[in-house]
Amino acid sequence: MTSGKPSTETEEIFSSVAKQLMSKDQVLVGGQTLLVKCIGRGRLRTVQFSLKGKMIEAIEQNPEKSSRWAELARQRHQVVQFIEVETHRYLAVSVDGKAREYANKGKDY
Repeated sequence: MTSGKPSTETEEIFSSVAKQLMSKDQVLVGGQTLLVKCIGRGRLRTVQFSLKGKMIEAIEQNPEKSSRWAELARQRHQVVQFIEVETHRYLAVSVDGKAREYANKGKDY
């Protein structure tokens, strides 16, 4: 998932959250301990947290979808999407604990 360049601080936070989300019942981020919830028919793991003044939702990828990320989830990779709650904008994806931000102009998170 990496392109050889060092990850940003935000990607490091996303990686940490993704690893915890997929392996624990709680996530520690920014000094807060947050409970992991399971939602939907597929019981997907999710947690919401604040990052730079924005609410972010980390959600386990639904393997029943038709995206390339869902294909990876079907292959037993741990895929987590990061979405800004207010705008529903996808910010990043983590595969097996390695996060990559999507190319967004004017990042404000």
